[in-house]
Amino acid sequence: MKIIHANRFGEGKDLVVIHGFLGMGDNWKSLGKKWAQNGYRVHLLDMRNHGRSFHDDTFNYQVMTQDVKNYLNEQKIENCILIGHSMGGKVAMQLATSKSELVTKLIVVDIAPRYYPKHHDNILNALSLLDDHQLTSRKEADKLLSNKIDEVGIRQFLLKNLYRTDENELKLRLNLKAVQENLEEIGQGLADELIYNGPVLFIKGGTSDYIKASDEKKIFHHFPQARVQIVENAGHWVHAEQPDTFFEEVDKFIE
Repeated sequence: MKIIHANRFGEGKDLVVIHGFLGMGDNWKSLGKKWAQNGYRVHLLDMRNHGRSFHDDTFNYQVMTQDVKNYLNEQKIENCILIGHSMGGKVAMQLATSKSELVTKLIVVDIAPRYYPKHHDNILNALSLLDDHQLTSRKEADKLLSNKIDEVGIRQFLLKNLYRTDENELKLRLNLKAVQENLEEIGQGLADELIYNGPVLFIKGGTSDYIKASDEKKIFHHFPQARVQIVENAGHWVHAEQPDTFFEEVDKFIE
């Protein structure tokens, strides 16, 4: 059995973080260290085909949820606080509703339990440019990405997927082929019958349209104890755009 990679630090109650699509656990390192200082044992997971975790052609919420279960089992974690952003939020919802005894509290960041149409084509096309080139510097990679993506913040986020090989070339950690071929899977919603009755905090970016007012009926169907908190002046990457406010909201909820 393959076990996904994780960065771990701190001691105390287990707090498990699942990153979003095209991200990795390292994106959460600053927040993770703050939680560790507050008395938690923090686990920053890399999902399959992302970060330092294994590559596999199969890529959907069922296998990603099982990957997290396998990790918790391997670490002998009987229950945890679970945080998931975007795609990671969908994995976290799937885990909490299918194996509720593993999750004492759930935080879902800027995603609803519904279906989302495919919308990452431009970003994946930009990453394909990196995959096709022999890159020697991040500056060169950023210039290539800028042909497709104007937003500096998104380019910086994507550039974190690059690592330097023994041959001194920059390569993508991401399994681009697998995520492209399974892109439709990333939009899938939660099955109607899945319910989690524990405490849930949904955090929405104030300028993001990932969670709409019309989603609340579905949110409360699956999560009767849910609360939706808006973080102003933040888009989809709430935790990166307003880290202090985000940390405070999570800290109040998990105390």
